[in-house]
This record gives sequence, structure tokens and C-alpha cells, in this order.
Amino acid sequence: MEKLNETFVTEFILLGITNLPQLQVVLFVTFLMFYLLSFFGNLSILTAVIADHGLHTPMYFLLCNLSFLDFFYATTTVPKMLSGLLLEDKKISFQACIVQLHIFHFLGSTEAMLLTSMSYDRYVAICNPLRYHVLMARAMCIQLALTSWLVGFLYSLSHTILTSRLPFCNMNKITHFYCDIKPLLKLACTDTHINESLVNIVTGTVALGTFILIIISYIFIATHLQNISSEQGRSKAFSTCTSHLTVVLLYYGTAFCTYLRPATKDSLEQDRMTAVLFTVITPALNPIIYALRNKDVKRALRKLLLNGQYIKQLY
Repeated sequence: MEKLNETFVTEFILLGITNLPQLQVVLFVTFLMFYLLSFFGNLSILTAVIADHGLHTPMYFLLCNLSFLDFFYATTTVPKMLSGLLLEDKKISFQACIVQLHIFHFLGSTEAMLLTSMSYDRYVAICNPLRYHVLMARAMCIQLALTSWLVGFLYSLSHTILTSRLPFCNMNKITHFYCDIKPLLKLACTDTHINESLVNIVTGTVALGTFILIIISYIFIATHLQNISSEQGRSKAFSTCTSHLTVVLLYYGTAFCTYLRPATKDSLEQDRMTAVLFTVITPALNPIIYALRNKDVKRALRKLLLNGQYIKQLY
């Protein structure tokens, strides 16, 4: 009888970031600006790298993958969040919620794999420059990128399948601005021990594993740089790594704070604030970090801009 009285959820309500009307307008304008910055920033890098044959190298091939990913990463969550702030459209169907969860974790885990591939690229370029074009041949670059996307998809699929099979009864208010695993587990009307273990073990393995590989790459790079006698040579070699290191610290700092701790009421509230960093701010900052710290990207963007102005004058 108890089972018959349960109403299974067909849609969820995303509580968003705040219910204060005076804050909603400010947050809408702020997040819209960051989203537009992410859109045009990542699109500019993609266009510049594709258009400039001088940037058709392994490093920029992987950067293109990252820019492509960051654009869709923000698009997965930000538009729905903006509609919730402006129109108070906080409802999302069960199916759409599961799809959003899958795409979000697919892109998020793929980014971790891509950042690891980029650290390997920097390691080979600095520590083994004479064999760089052999070790990072076109086939190897494509293999690294495809492996990153495939591992990300399979990782996300495991979470998606287990979460979609959970029964959700009566309670349908998600303490978040998008569908994420931990807030959904709190709403399930069954034991979620397996799901929680999967989040801790699998997510921890992927996050810590890729982070350790990145750290190992930079330990080898730092050791190699000590053997370079020229201060200018050391500075030039390490300057190619600073953009990547900055992005790594932004990404892993927020990911560790969110997913490697137990889901309590207080932690879910904190997760909403932390999630703003890696869903809204980081995808917008990544193209700025790479454009400002990289002379080749800045040169390609200037060239692209000048060519655009020249074509406009012709018409």
C-alpha cells in the first residue's frame, strides 16, 4: 500500500542560486556577460587556430579540443540557469535532467583527460624536443583526443545509468541550478550507497589519477629546466606552461572541493557556489588565459581581426 501511495517524479524544480529578486537581475546580467565571453572567446580561439596554418601543431590541436569543449560545457548549464533567474522557469523534465547530468559529466571528465594530454605534450616539447614531431605525430594527437572523449563518455555513462534507475518519489526540488549527481541522490527514495560509492571511487580515481599524471609531467619539466644554463631559455620554456598550469589549478581546485567530500546539507549549499566557478567563470577565463599568455594566439587573433577589417573594406 505504501508503494501505491508514492507519486513518482516526472519533473524536477531547480532551486537555482537565489530567490531574492534584487539579486536575480544582477546575477542574470553578470552570468550572461560571462557566457557571452565564453562563447566569443572560445569561438575566437577555434577560428584563429583553424585559419592560421602556423598553429597547426599538436599543442594547438589539443587547445582547439579544449575550446570546443568549454563552449558546450557552459552551454549545458548556463542558459537554463539564466532562464531561471529571468523568467523563473525552474522546471526541468526527468529525461532532460538525466541528459543534462550526462552531458555535464561527459564534458567535465573529458576536460580532465584533455588537460592531462596537454601536460604530456608540454613534457615532450620541453624534455625531448628533438623527438617532439615523432612522439606527437598527427596520429598520436588524434589518438590522445579520441581517448579523452571516449573515456569521458564512458565515465559519464556509468553515472547516468545508475542515477536514471533510481526511484524519485514526492520530493522533486533540486538544491542546485542544474542536475548534478549529489543533489539528485538526496532526493531518491531508496538506498543510494552504490551511487555514492561510485561518485567517491570512480570520480576520485579519474580526478586524482589525471591530476597526479599532470604533476608528474611538471616534476619532469621542472627537473629538466634546472639543467638549462640560460635563464632566458628556462623562462621561455616555462612560459609555455603557465597558461596550462593556471587552467589546471582552476579546474581541479573547484572539482576537488565539490566531488571529493560527502553530500551533506551544508556541502550542497557550498557546492552551488563552487559550481558557478567551473560552469560559468572558468570556461570564460580559459580563452583569456591562453590568449593573453600566448604570443602565437595573440598574433593569430590580430591577423584574423585585420583580415576581417580588410574584407569589410572591400565590400
